[in-house]
Amino acid sequence: MSDKSIKEAIIQELTRCKQDPIYFCKKYYMIQHPTKGRVKFNLYPFQEACLKIFLKNPFNIINKSRQLGISTLSSGYALWLMLFHTDKNVLCIATKTETAKNMVTKVKFGYDNLPSWMKIKTIENNKLSIRLSNGSQMKAVSAAGDSARSEAVSLLLIDEAAFIDNIEEVFISAQQTLATGGGCIAMSTPYGTGNWFHRTWIKAEAKENNFIPIRLPWTVHPERDQSWIDKQDVELGPRAAAQECDCSFSTSGDTAIDPIFLNWYDTQTIDPIERRGFDNNLWIWERPDYSRQYAVFADCARGDSKDYSAFHVFDIENNVQVAEYKGQIGTRDYGHFLVGIATEYNNALLVIENANIGWDVIQTVVERQYANLYYSPRQEAAMVNVEMYLDKFESGQGMLPGFTMSQRTRPLCISKMVSYINEKSVTINSKRTMEELRVFIWKNGKAQAQNGYNDDLVMSLAIGMFLRDTSLRYKQTGDQLTIKALEGISRNQNYLGPAVYNSGMTNNNPQSTWTMDDGYGNQIDLTWLI
Repeated sequence: MSDKSIKEAIIQELTRCKQDPIYFCKKYYMIQHPTKGRVKFNLYPFQEACLKIFLKNPFNIINKSRQLGISTLSSGYALWLMLFHTDKNVLCIATKTETAKNMVTKVKFGYDNLPSWMKIKTIENNKLSIRLSNGSQMKAVSAAGDSARSEAVSLLLIDEAAFIDNIEEVFISAQQTLATGGGCIAMSTPYGTGNWFHRTWIKAEAKENNFIPIRLPWTVHPERDQSWIDKQDVELGPRAAAQECDCSFSTSGDTAIDPIFLNWYDTQTIDPIERRGFDNNLWIWERPDYSRQYAVFADCARGDSKDYSAFHVFDIENNVQVAEYKGQIGTRDYGHFLVGIATEYNNALLVIENANIGWDVIQTVVERQYANLYYSPRQEAAMVNVEMYLDKFESGQGMLPGFTMSQRTRPLCISKMVSYINEKSVTINSKRTMEELRVFIWKNGKAQAQNGYNDDLVMSLAIGMFLRDTSLRYKQTGDQLTIKALEGISRNQNYLGPAVYNSGMTNNNPQSTWTMDDGYGNQIDLTWLI
């Protein structure tokens, strides 16, 4: 073949590659297979379909199963973009620099194994970046908030987007340059709900943003069958397998509550029968029944920030949520509001967290002389340094008003709430409460709201479940014993009459001792009655 013919063939081949990234990847893009070594990237049908979508739509979000080769596919697409277009800037972002570097490594391996006539001279080639003489480049960075701010990004690759805490800040910083004609491929296995990846996916499905949603469960891979997923269930566990293989948001993540129970409770929520209050944020499911006992569990906020004041009203006996509030309200107004709702529900036990701004709310309640206010042991309050503010309301018995959420009580409260939910022993009617439970996650060893969300309803619920299993149970037991004792008195009087023991009684000592059976075989001293 003459030099002219060779040159024409090369031009023809380059033209075809430029027009068709699928052809380029299948014929010229070499990858490192984990078991086969260096091989051509023989695309599966679902991978070809993804590339076609990339070409038509600049913004794509991929909810994928594990090990589908999507990051490899994205690296092949990035190399094609850099080779056949000038001045393209590809930025790869991941949780850590090392993870982002893997994408650059794939691009560099693919570039190094291209035929010599296809290569473009590199003017920069290191572990974290590669720059070609046509002005195109690729760089790997970690997910720092300003990692994309100074870049003129043509293609933003976000790897494992669901696992990046501050990815929203990164994306916002990159949007200025992306808006001028760039694109983004955000790919990840799901990791719970409420994070940027989940929110962006939901909006993409609803066509409320520019992203095209691409869902790739394990079943799209032609070499996977039921035996493969069964093996994943054994190796990973059903919950992790659902996250890694089924593209399931609802069963993934580090939620404090098992998603299986969250899904069940979601089906149990109902609309309130009434919405009232100055902001219509007081939701009512059951109006007061004057034969029932209730408790109000309240969390406090300043009223002018991102946090909310929140409370639940529970029927103590059957543990049913009968009312709920979540809103932004001033502390003094909140105190009056709590007294009003507690009074309405049969002078309910009123439990208010006494940390921080709760002091002002409690002071309002005390000034209103509400009689059924919960008190905590002073030693608990001392652990969070609140006793100095509440000393003037001390009960005289070493008790301070309000519930103290301390380092000791917080995990106990959360653990008790989780137990009640796992046992389905509490009725949660509110969709708002369930929304908060969905984003209440384990982070750095502590159960807390996911970044950008609140846990006001969750924490007031946790306080309620903890107290129901401790203080309220003890109180209920005491009430029952009192009733039993009085029943015993009545029963004994009916058939025995008052028992007067005259043993040792003399004219000089006419005092007698009265006792009655308490119904359990124990004698109660009733001398105080006479």
